[in-house]
Amino acid sequence: MKTSPDSNEVFPDIDRRSFIKILGGGIAVLLFADTAEAQRQGGGGRPKELSAWLHVAEDGTVSIFTGKTEVGQNIRTSLSMVVAEELKVPLSAVQMVMADTDLVPWDAGTFGSRTTPDMSPQLRRVAATAREALIDLAAAAWNVERGTLEAVEGKILRRGSDQAISYGNLSKGQQLVATVDERIPLTPAADWKVAGKSVPKVNGESFVTGAHHYTTDMRRPGRLFGKVLRAPAFGAKMKSTDLSAAESVEGAKVHRDGDFLGVTATTAALADRALTLIKAEWEGGQKLSNAELFAHLKSTAKPGGRGGDEAGSMDEGLAKAAHRLERVYTLEFIAHAPLEPRAAVAEWIDGKLTVWTGTQRPFGVKDELMREFSLPSEKVRVIVPDTGSGYGGKHSGEAAIETARLAKASGKPVKLVWTREEEFTWAYFRPAGVMELRSGIDQDSKLTAWEHHNYNSGGAAIGTPYDVSNRLIRTHGSDSPLRQGSYRGLAAVANCFARESHMDELARAVSMDPLEFRLKNLSDKRLRAVLEAAAERFGWKNRKDGEGRGSGIACGIDKGGYIATCVELEMVDGVPKLRRIVAAFECGAIVHPNHVTLQIEGAIVMGLGGALFEGINFKDGRILNDRFSKYRVPRFSDVPPIDVVLVNRADLPSAGAGESPIMAIAPAIGSALFAATGKRHLALPMSRA
Repeated sequence: MKTSPDSNEVFPDIDRRSFIKILGGGIAVLLFADTAEAQRQGGGGRPKELSAWLHVAEDGTVSIFTGKTEVGQNIRTSLSMVVAEELKVPLSAVQMVMADTDLVPWDAGTFGSRTTPDMSPQLRRVAATAREALIDLAAAAWNVERGTLEAVEGKILRRGSDQAISYGNLSKGQQLVATVDERIPLTPAADWKVAGKSVPKVNGESFVTGAHHYTTDMRRPGRLFGKVLRAPAFGAKMKSTDLSAAESVEGAKVHRDGDFLGVTATTAALADRALTLIKAEWEGGQKLSNAELFAHLKSTAKPGGRGGDEAGSMDEGLAKAAHRLERVYTLEFIAHAPLEPRAAVAEWIDGKLTVWTGTQRPFGVKDELMREFSLPSEKVRVIVPDTGSGYGGKHSGEAAIETARLAKASGKPVKLVWTREEEFTWAYFRPAGVMELRSGIDQDSKLTAWEHHNYNSGGAAIGTPYDVSNRLIRTHGSDSPLRQGSYRGLAAVANCFARESHMDELARAVSMDPLEFRLKNLSDKRLRAVLEAAAERFGWKNRKDGEGRGSGIACGIDKGGYIATCVELEMVDGVPKLRRIVAAFECGAIVHPNHVTLQIEGAIVMGLGGALFEGINFKDGRILNDRFSKYRVPRFSDVPPIDVVLVNRADLPSAGAGESPIMAIAPAIGSALFAATGKRHLALPMSRA
C-alpha cells in the first residue's frame, strides 16, 4: 500500500533495505559520528543500525530520514528547507520520511523545542556532506580539479564551461557511503537562499483536501474496532464483573487479561454497545479534590528540594533590603485538549507488531511495546502519521498498547480511538503547582535577595534572568493526586507567572514603571532587546491605565527563546476582555519567519486559556469537566489582534520557537488586570478568584 509522500503509511511490511531499493539507485549518506553512536548506546534497547539519513534517487529526489514527528508545528517544511539550503536543490526535490522506526534513525522524540537546534544542524551536516561527496564524484568522473566545480540547483557545474550533470544522473547505478563530517562548514544564515524565508507548507494541499491520513483514517484488511473498560475513578480496583450480556452481542467479542478488559467488534457502534453491557463493580479510589490540592502538594513535598540555583546569602540580601515581599502563587492542573485524541491501529503479522499511532516519541512508544509484549526490537514497528497536535501530551503509548493487546487477542488488525471524555480523564495533565517567592530591593530599587521554591510543577525556566547576587531557587517534587506529565513549556508557565507577577508587584511597591524596573535590574542584552521591542511596538510609554482599562508587560527566557509580551485589556461587565497583544520574540537565526510567527500566536492563545479559565475540576478521583462543554478553552471571541515582532539574530544559532512564547502571557494579563482593577491575582486560572 503506497500512499502520499507526506504520510508514513508506506509499505508497512518491508524493512529499510527494501525501502531504499524501492527509492532507486543513488547515494546513501550514513552517520557514524561518535556523538550519535553514544546516543544510540545510551538508549539501551533502541535499534543500533538505523543510521541512514539521506538518499538521492536517480530522478534527483532527495529522501531525508528523521525520527522527528509532525504534530502541526510544520517542522517538515523547515527541515526540508535546511536540507535544500545545504544540498543546493529545489525545495520540491526534498521528501521527508519521518517517525517510522523501521526506516529512520533512532530519536529521543519531538519535545523541548529541540528539533530546530538539534535535528536541523544534523540534517544540514548530512546534506553538506552529500553535496561535497557529489562534487568529489563528479571531479573523479570528469578527471578535473574539484575546486573548479560547484553545486547549483541539484546539479554539479564546471565553472567556465557548459559541463553539468544532475545529482540523479551522477548517482545512477552507484551507492556511495560517506561519513558525515561534524566539522564541515555550513552556510551562514546571512547567506541563506532557501532558509530564512517564508514558504508554503510542504504537502499543505493534502491537509486541506483531506487526502492526508491521520491514525483515525487508517484502514487495514479485516480491521476490527476496539474499546477498553475504564475505572470510574483514579485508583479504583475491579471487584467483580458480569460479561454475559456483552458476550451475547453478535459481531463483538470480549477480551480479558488480568485487570485489562476490552472488546472488539466489526463496527465502532457495536464495540460501544458491548462495552456498555459489561457489568463491573469497583472498590477504592483516590479521595482528594481541588479544595485540598495545594495543601496536599505542600505536605507531600520531598524535603530539601533539588536543582535550581544558589548564590550569596538570603539573610544578608534581606538585611540590605528597604522593601521586602513574600507571596504564594498557585496553578491548577489543566488538560492538553488536542484536536486529535489518542488513537492507534495495531496489526500482528508473523509475530511482528506494527502500530500506527499519534505520538511525539515513536521510539519511546516502541520501547513500551517491546516491554509490554516481551519482543525484540526487530519485532516492533511504530509508524506515526502526521498527528493532530500534541502539546507535550502524547509522549506515552497507552493507546498503542491497548490496541496491540486487542489485536493480539482477536488475531486481527484493530483500531482504537479514545473518546474526548477518555482523553480528558485518562491522559496526563499539566502539573499543578505551588510557587513560594521571597524577595528584597534596596533604596535604589535594585534587587538584593531572591528566593523561589516550586512545589510539584517543575523547574523549567525557574532561574531568574534578573541581576541579584543573593538567591536561593529550588524545585520540590510532590505526590500528585492526578496523573501528570509534559505540557507545552513545562513549568515555564508556572515559574514565569510567579516571577513576573512578583516583579510587577515590587515595581508598584516603589511606584516605578514595571518596564523601567525590569530594565533597571536586567543586564541580559537579548532579553532587554525583546522587552524594548515589544514596548516600542505596543506604545508602552503612552498607555492609559485606569477606569477599567489596563496594560501589562512580562518577559522570560526558556530553551534558547527570548520573549516579551504586552497586553491591553478592558473590564466588561466584570470580566476581562483582551483588546490587543504585542509579543517580541528572539530565537537566534530564524529559519521560517511565518512558521515562527504562527508558533508564537498559537502559544499565546494556548497560554491565555490557562491564564484565564482552564482548570481541571476533580473530586474523589473523578474528573468533573471531562468534555469541551464543561472545559473552557479559548474561543475566537477571546482572542484579540496579536502583533508579533520577530527579532532575527542571524549571527546566532537557531533555537526552537514552539514553547517559550507561552510563558509570558499569563503574568502580562495579571499585570494588566491589576492596572485595570487594583486587584492582584496570585492563582491560575484567574477566573477562579
